[in-house]
Amino acid sequence: MDGEILEQLTGMAVFVHVVDAGSFTAAAQRLGLNKSAVSKHITRLETRLSTRLLHRTTRALSLTEAGQLLYDSAAQSMGALEEARLALSNMNAEPRGALRVTAPVSFGRLCIAPLVPEFLARHPQLKLRLTLLDRVVDLADEGYDLAIRVSSRLADNLVARPIGKVSYLLCASPGYLARHGRPRRPADLAQHNCLYYGTGDFGNHWTFVRRKGGEREVVPVTSNFVVNSSEVICDALFSDVGIGLLPVYTVRQAVADGRLTQLLAGWEVVGPFGSAAHAVWLPTRHLPPKVRLFVDYLVEKMSGRN
Repeated sequence: MDGEILEQLTGMAVFVHVVDAGSFTAAAQRLGLNKSAVSKHITRLETRLSTRLLHRTTRALSLTEAGQLLYDSAAQSMGALEEARLALSNMNAEPRGALRVTAPVSFGRLCIAPLVPEFLARHPQLKLRLTLLDRVVDLADEGYDLAIRVSSRLADNLVARPIGKVSYLLCASPGYLARHGRPRRPADLAQHNCLYYGTGDFGNHWTFVRRKGGEREVVPVTSNFVVNSSEVICDALFSDVGIGLLPVYTVRQAVADGRLTQLLAGWEVVGPFGSAAHAVWLPTRHLPPKVRLFVDYLVEKMSGRN
């Protein structure tokens, strides 16, 4: 950087400190300079700008009109520079303390909790407080740093970042299919007991899109068992109760080992909660490093998964 420009920037920084401190003496103490050095910086700055910035008396300092204009601009720039410095410092610092996270019960247990040990091994100064709740948490009122939400309806007052895909499978036990038959297309589900996650009528319309051709069908379904837990539905399927629509992460192992059978594989199921899991947090000028690191870690581990 040109020496003259650097000296001018230094002079403006000293000028801001003088105004904030209220005197040359107080500014000198803050800056670790002697009073005469501070006075020289101000004099040189005024000479370069060809204008007086301060009214000096033996008792007080006051800003000239030009000085007020310069102070408003320079103080704002210095504030932004300090914020940037702190942000970079925080980025490079090893995070420590407690990170409070909430997540839905099934997703948290099956998808988030297994990833925690490696994260803590990477960041031994952190303590993770994971609370599993099947309700929408108020982050500000309840003191959470971060929430994981599997939903297509996210509040406008939160910052959201997708961390992974959520896909759904239609499946049933071999025992149920042996007794009741196998649906060949979505409309056939009207003849079956269809277990769905929900309360009341929420979740009782299932949407299918044919993988080849894009044909779309919305099917109203009925069930003798409605519950707000995908894991409970999965357990009911093992007992040959009916056909279930469940996130892949809930039934992946059961389908792999044959306890459940995937149905209508030629159709993509549009889940009631959207196709992605998101990390959400309250807006902030600088995201705390512990939150940023955990979100980045979840994206690293979950990107591409179902």
